[in-house]
Amino acid sequence: MKKYMKEYMAQVDSFISDEMKEASDEKIRDFLEEFDRKLSWFCHERLIHLLVTLFFALFLLIGMFMLITSPDVFTAVLAVLFLCLTIPYVFHYYFLENSVQELYKKRDLIETEKKSRKTASDI
Repeated sequence: MKKYMKEYMAQVDSFISDEMKEASDEKIRDFLEEFDRKLSWFCHERLIHLLVTLFFALFLLIGMFMLITSPDVFTAVLAVLFLCLTIPYVFHYYFLENSVQELYKKRDLIETEKKSRKTASDI
């Protein structure tokens, strides 16, 4: 998902810097429709990863509590396992959150350009 999202963000950057200046209103509208569809997918992905991250963090806390209250090898291995799984999930969620926020900004930029074109053509 990370690679796909980076590639799509590069496509959006390319559209904004190169194609949008010469694109027709219909092409911009079509691009925004696809953009909104993919943005909703990314938001869904972000929500799912938030839930997974929260559950792994909760399991980590439970494992640490179990380790403190009744220390043995099994609970230590369990706590370390949850720690090793929680850290990558936090970083991945961080990437998803920041990428979606960046896509929101890019969408606003495209929408602003679209509105300014409409205003310029009305004059």
